[in-house]
Amino acid sequence: MTALDRRRFIQLLAAAAVSPRGRAAEGLRVVVAGAGIIGASIAYHLAQSGANVTVIDRQGPATNASRASFAWINATWSKQPQAYHALNQAGVDRWKALQPALNLPVRWGGSLEGIADAGRNKELAARVAEQVAWGEMTRMVGGTDLAELEPNVDFAGLSQVIFSANDGATNPIAATQNFLDAAAAHGAMVRYPVELTGVSLAAGRLIAVETSGGEIPADRLVLATGAAADAGRRHADWNVPQRDAPGVTATTVPMPRLINRVLWLPGVHLHQRDDGRIVLGEEDGPPKNDAHAQRLEGYPNDFPSREIALLHANRMLAAAQRYLPDLTRVKFEDIVIGWRPMPLDGFPVIGASPARRDVYLAVMHSGVTLAPVVGQLAASELLDGALAEPLKDFRPDRKFERAGAN
Repeated sequence: MTALDRRRFIQLLAAAAVSPRGRAAEGLRVVVAGAGIIGASIAYHLAQSGANVTVIDRQGPATNASRASFAWINATWSKQPQAYHALNQAGVDRWKALQPALNLPVRWGGSLEGIADAGRNKELAARVAEQVAWGEMTRMVGGTDLAELEPNVDFAGLSQVIFSANDGATNPIAATQNFLDAAAAHGAMVRYPVELTGVSLAAGRLIAVETSGGEIPADRLVLATGAAADAGRRHADWNVPQRDAPGVTATTVPMPRLINRVLWLPGVHLHQRDDGRIVLGEEDGPPKNDAHAQRLEGYPNDFPSREIALLHANRMLAAAQRYLPDLTRVKFEDIVIGWRPMPLDGFPVIGASPARRDVYLAVMHSGVTLAPVVGQLAASELLDGALAEPLKDFRPDRKFERAGAN
């Protein structure tokens, strides 16, 4: 994306944010199912615009995918193709715009991605050049630059290291709660544990949402239900094909400052929050065998025992210690299995159900990066009824092919 193209994209976002709503928002009753970071952001943007918003969740805020997210906010070279990259750029920009007003807990400073395979050097050089053309502050770094950026990290053995200066990371649980608190300050209600059980229609239009806590009158329903693959089929008459994408994150107790930026290294990725906690995430998913398939049946977030959880956490720790020899005396506070909301082709699914226009779908990976801009654009579509141009490639009625997006 050229600089001009990026300006055009920003103009489209601005148009969606300020389009005339007239009385559209006044009295519009919206139920948001899912109190993860996507649902929380949509709820905030709707409530801020004057809609009557109720958020429901069967467990509570940020208890599933958001709880376990590595929470890297980025638009790096692997975000392909151009339309997806541009949406992620807009997500990063929206985080920066909202952070002061909502007191969002983001640590900026960029990311360093270490690549061990020298056979990829030519490809990576082309990707970095593309990033620069698309408006990103990205470059290859080495030697004294690396020592200044991360003095405690041993980068020996890596063929290339890419520095992306715009990136950051957040605490997804705290950020989700901040979005919900801001929504509540604008009149939204947040109810849990309340499970979505069905919808009530009259003359083909949504009139209420049925829940385990009773019926809630509604004009629109937003399904921000993460990796719950059957939610679209059950409540929107529309199947969103998803693939299982489990991963493990582990969070330490607060530690002295060791890491300044997001590190994406062979075998592990990690960052350190402002409160001193270090977050580690695994690069590969679980082994493909019967034992793991049985253990993951039912999509658990917690391990069967602390001992099993520590096996996974210590494996990630060992990978990290190759690059961070001073990462010692580590005590883990939380170790969790995350189920990434992963549509079959890897890209977001955003928009009204083609079969039931009063039900709006919001399912995606890179949910943390995209949450603020998706909240903004989804709220605009729900309130105005006009389609937001930046979302045109991510509609529910596209043809899904198994591919990869990051």
